[in-house]
Amino acid sequence: MHVGMSVFFQNLDGGRSDAEVYRHELAMADLAEPLGFDSVWSAEHHFDGYTMCPNVTQFLTYVAGRTTRVQLGSMVVVLPWHDPIRVAEEISVLDHLSGGRVILGLGRGLGRIEFEGFRAPMSASRERFVAYAGAILRSIETGCLESDEPAYRQPRVQIRPAPFKSFKGRVYAAAVSPESARIMAQLCVGLLIIAQKPWDKTIAELEAYRGIYREINGVEAPKPMLATWIACDESAQAAEGMYERYLRRYSRSALEHYEFHNAGLADIKGYEYYGALAKNIEKHGTEKFVDFLAQLQVWGTPEEVYDKLVQYARYVDAAGVIGVFSYGGMPSDVAERNVRLFAQKVLPRLRSFSH
Repeated sequence: MHVGMSVFFQNLDGGRSDAEVYRHELAMADLAEPLGFDSVWSAEHHFDGYTMCPNVTQFLTYVAGRTTRVQLGSMVVVLPWHDPIRVAEEISVLDHLSGGRVILGLGRGLGRIEFEGFRAPMSASRERFVAYAGAILRSIETGCLESDEPAYRQPRVQIRPAPFKSFKGRVYAAAVSPESARIMAQLCVGLLIIAQKPWDKTIAELEAYRGIYREINGVEAPKPMLATWIACDESAQAAEGMYERYLRRYSRSALEHYEFHNAGLADIKGYEYYGALAKNIEKHGTEKFVDFLAQLQVWGTPEEVYDKLVQYARYVDAAGVIGVFSYGGMPSDVAERNVRLFAQKVLPRLRSFSH
């Protein structure tokens, strides 16, 4: 199984400067290849401390120059905030610089703070994502980008440097709402699953996507990648402390950044799914949702972490897992111990795991 790590660049509560966070997270990224991880990832976000990587391809270019083996994953590039030409060009350049090591992750975005900061209409995100993704994915195969979709009209232009090699089999998209299944199947992309809803719902939606994918494309869908936040310690008690202190703080930051409790999201076209979620949070309270989201992540002794990741991988028949090891105000030394212990005692077993 493929095992990757994601660098998160989270800065909460003002305990450290942004410069200190960057020094720490870049040092974490430097550990990935020597510790045996298969890939390094990061997520695009803007305008607050939830995660401070506004240009994922720029960060991955830095990683490419410091490594020789690991693949380079975007988790994700949020298409409605970008000119598709620039995305295609940056991805092509990164693939050339890295010798074809890019794993392209795409998404349409959820953070209202980010859409407002970019002056981008959130209600148009789904149409823009579909049009932009289609144009970009065609261009990184053919070397030419053009589109006559209502949401994106672009005369034919060349992408130079021309694509290094085909991206087939190395493109994923983050899909949260059930309506996204058909879109991703039509785009012929795999799913990047981020644990944030009950597993029975995730599995049901994944099966729906697989059925639609077979119907449209006549072949089985790619196996998904699974991303999760991890807390690993030799002591079960210490791991529980990491859960209470850091996993719950990360979960609260996700609630705050995405405004899952904001019922007004249901009034935005394309985000109706979140209305029921907001009502559920209002009914049960935000702390219940924080607990729920934290409990979907992975913590414990190395044996417990391995067992939980294998359980999750079996749920979705995952091609690989991506771990986040530094988050929620976790001190640098704790984060480094976390990833080193995982790499020593969990990673080798996961890499040899097969369904």
